[in-house]
Amino acid sequence: MERLELTAAPGDSRRLDAWLAGQCPTLSRSALQNLIEQGLVTCGGAPVNKKDKVAPGKIYAIDLPDPQPIEARPQDIPLDIVYEDDDLLVVNKPKGMVVHPAPGNPDGTLVNALLYHCAGQLSGIGGAIRPGIVHRIDKDTSGLLVVAKNDAAHQALSAQMSVHSIHRVYHAVVYGNLKEDEGFVEKWLGRDPRDRKKMAVLAENAAGAKYAYTGWQVLERCGNFTYIACKLKTGRTHQIRVHMASLHHPLLGDTVYGSQKNPYHLEGQTLHAMVLGLIHPSTGSYLEVTAPLPEYFQKLLKRFSAGQE
Repeated sequence: MERLELTAAPGDSRRLDAWLAGQCPTLSRSALQNLIEQGLVTCGGAPVNKKDKVAPGKIYAIDLPDPQPIEARPQDIPLDIVYEDDDLLVVNKPKGMVVHPAPGNPDGTLVNALLYHCAGQLSGIGGAIRPGIVHRIDKDTSGLLVVAKNDAAHQALSAQMSVHSIHRVYHAVVYGNLKEDEGFVEKWLGRDPRDRKKMAVLAENAAGAKYAYTGWQVLERCGNFTYIACKLKTGRTHQIRVHMASLHHPLLGDTVYGSQKNPYHLEGQTLHAMVLGLIHPSTGSYLEVTAPLPEYFQKLLKRFSAGQE
């Protein structure tokens, strides 16, 4: 078991789990909360509470359990790999594929495919069911994901994620005609207090609220719909979907945050992660890859261009 020791700076009085998350960019806040609940985070030898305030000058110890053996089984599932080297790979995830095993989706996921393709050569930081996974996109969102093959690459990529330096551009179709040609949404997001399975725009000081910024630009106006590009500064859960819905322009096909009607019989939101740019963890050079729009998305745009709404 590995032990980390962190000293709180003078004047720092944030909530403990938030402070720890800032000190440990390779560990998610939920992972740290789990460690706290297991009594593996201590101060002066005594277990702490996640809601405690940081005590300036105190030393906090985190005992990290030994990595668990990977339990998700390899499956020979085709992958659309856009880029690959010894440290990472970038995959173009198809719409409908879940990123990692979870209740209700024990196999057939991107992780199962990666385990087969990489023969176990994946970072273990994400744990047994998320090996190599640096970030996620929704099941019904297609497009680019970067995967770490070793822990050093994972840490470097996670650090870029934490300071929002990774370049990510998504393409989407939204309901309605946006008045401006470009703009941005800067609203705090968190779990919907009325439905914990959904995200919602929250007040800045609300419990669990996280800052989120989405820039958008009109690519094509399609009558009752608008084809846009969205550039992420942050990467919150369902960020684009909730932000655009907050402007009264929800994504076409998104029956969770938009219309319950599905006139084009789409399987989820019309959203594709098209561009991904990052600093390579080993070479230090900038790497940018793109993934073309999936076939259903291209057909939809052609239909709109032909005036067939």
